[in-house]
Amino acid sequence: MTGSLKFIGVVEKISIDESKIHVHSKFCDGLKGIAQFSHLIIIYWIHLRDTEADRCTLRVYPRRHKVKIKTGVFACRSPSRPNPLGLCVVELTAIDGCTLTVKGLDAFDETPIVDIKPYLPRANSVHDAIVPEWVLKGPST
Repeated sequence: MTGSLKFIGVVEKISIDESKIHVHSKFCDGLKGIAQFSHLIIIYWIHLRDTEADRCTLRVYPRRHKVKIKTGVFACRSPSRPNPLGLCVVELTAIDGCTLTVKGLDAFDETPIVDIKPYLPRANSVHDAIVPEWVLKGPST
């Protein structure tokens, strides 16, 4: 199976909590209607972990949770993984042309954006989800 990835934009980090997402002009038309949503799901390429070593890593210690439990990368949000994709729910605070201003994006400056999706509470929130205890002790991710 083959496929290709098109980056649709790039992150500009403004402060610890605020970022701008500059959507490339050829994808700007895809933003129509996005202002009606308070929150978005941002999918981005973890470009600083796009190395052979990081892409071969399958077990890690979840650092942000400060636990000594080695776990598989598919059971945590480690940036080291076979396909370095990040996902974050953000608050949309402003739109100016092809630029979105968001709060809560955990990506670095110049991070490539893979996709933007609207956050849909009916589809994206599971109220009775079960997680391991160590997840409850760390920061929200």
